[in-house]
Amino acid sequence: MKRDSMNQDNFSSSTAGSCSSSTKAKMWPCDADDGGGGGGGVDELFAVLGYNVKSSDMAEVAHKIEQLEEVMGSVRHDGLSQLASDTVHYNPSDLSSWLESMISGLNPMPDFDSSLDNPFLDSSPTLTATTTTTNSFDSRPRMPVDLDFGSDLIAIPGKAVYPRTQPPPPPPPHQHHQPQAKKLKTSPSLGNSVSALHRDPVFARPVESARPVVLLDSQENGVRLVHTLLACAEAVQQENFKLAEALVKNIGFLAVSQPGAMRKVATYFAEALARRIYRLYPTNPQDSAFTDLLQMHFYETCPYLKFAHFTANQAILEAFEGKSRVHVIDFSMKQGMQWPALLQALALRPGGPPSFRLTGIGPPSHDDTDHLQEVGWRLAQLAETINVEFEYRGFVANSLADLNASMFDVREGETVAVNSIFDLHQLMARPGAVEKVLQVVRELKPEILTVVEQEANHNGAVFLDRFTESLHYYSTLFDSLESCGGGGGAAAAGDEAVSVQDKVMTEVYLGRQICNVVACEGSDRVERHETLAQWRTRFDSAGFVPVHLGSNAYKQASMLLALFAGGDGYMVEENGGCLMLGWHTRPLIATSAWKLS
Repeated sequence: MKRDSMNQDNFSSSTAGSCSSSTKAKMWPCDADDGGGGGGGVDELFAVLGYNVKSSDMAEVAHKIEQLEEVMGSVRHDGLSQLASDTVHYNPSDLSSWLESMISGLNPMPDFDSSLDNPFLDSSPTLTATTTTTNSFDSRPRMPVDLDFGSDLIAIPGKAVYPRTQPPPPPPPHQHHQPQAKKLKTSPSLGNSVSALHRDPVFARPVESARPVVLLDSQENGVRLVHTLLACAEAVQQENFKLAEALVKNIGFLAVSQPGAMRKVATYFAEALARRIYRLYPTNPQDSAFTDLLQMHFYETCPYLKFAHFTANQAILEAFEGKSRVHVIDFSMKQGMQWPALLQALALRPGGPPSFRLTGIGPPSHDDTDHLQEVGWRLAQLAETINVEFEYRGFVANSLADLNASMFDVREGETVAVNSIFDLHQLMARPGAVEKVLQVVRELKPEILTVVEQEANHNGAVFLDRFTESLHYYSTLFDSLESCGGGGGAAAAGDEAVSVQDKVMTEVYLGRQICNVVACEGSDRVERHETLAQWRTRFDSAGFVPVHLGSNAYKQASMLLALFAGGDGYMVEENGGCLMLGWHTRPLIATSAWKLS
């Protein structure tokens, strides 16, 4: 084993990895809390590399390196020769003790006291690589880069700062022995010593302190993570799939040191990139039943869908003022969550509620159930209890572009409102579909058309541009989720569990969108979000003019956010008569209202 090959993986990204030697090494002063009693300063070149070695210890360190070479050489034929080249060793600052632990790991050792804990291996469950345990030392340990990034993320090799302890006395310099099962101290999560060595050969030394491990700066790794994601996307765009494959495998290593939101976003984008690289496209992306279920969790977890329903209902309610017969056409009925609030608001209207017709449109059911009819029955029961005259009809359609105006049976004297929540962008996958649907809306002659869409541009022709835009967009969205859910201090344990489930399912809901934006193309890529400015151009070309959402909608939307997690971080912004909801300074969704010009 060559001396200069030790920990080469750990220092592949270090700025100090190419330091040259000097004729006179500079000395750094020792820490005041160092247990050593003098011995001069710390060698600067070793310190830059993350090692603390006193000048007085140089001879002992050199001797231990020679010992390590001898021990490694003595076991070259016992099935452990791969340890000299393939093992990834984590880098402690105390070089002398680390060398001692490696020598002890290769020599017969008594069992460690089970009461002692290894703070490095025990500090995080993500330090355990999930691989298959074998029963023979002949099976070569797999490098972490070979692990499937889609499973558990594993720790990126980095500097770990250990509390300094006094190393045990070294064994005799030329101790020879017969190979036997090695005793390795592990955390409880790694099981017994031998199986842990099979699974992930990380050598540890006894540590007396339980101080937490400090990993490589997560902010620095965050910058590398973003650069790696963008470099991988650029390689995909250039169809350099060999480079893209190498980069996507590295994303998991960099993501593990990040806070929750960025780690999750990077994992979903890595999965999407891998699907595109290996052409493993998502199956049945239009599974409407599962998507509806996920959207219900999204509704419960964060305020975006609540904001969409509230602002659209407010615009419809104002358009229906003084009308006795009203008809709402909902382009995406789903679970009908938007309409109970509107029914209740109409029931409280001065002068009594109007006659209310609702036409709901939804995709075909995959389990032969009449889902739209079930939603209609529930709404009819609510309308009956609050004394609102109610009529409902459901339409099944594969696409909104398959509809025509005659299907809706608009009656004379009815005031019509058309509602679309996160629907129109999916029509972009079919050329001319948006224009066809807007023409049908024109023929219906609605009093108002309410539209809620994501405030993002994920429909560009250049893959790298829409990848970059979607990375920023979903990073902000996931960051906002970190402030949602979890319940308050007074929440019951059951409520807490439901909140956690809602949050996880919400992440899956957004993860499916990420996968569609990044991995899919053609008619399969339906998440083609566009900005409010782009929609304004489309509506203007189709003969619509904007309806300004009043100050009441703005004030009430702000109050709604104040009731949701205190409203911290969320912002409501008025933009040309439209309302936007965002996280800090980034708008994420936009509500707009339109009428015929």
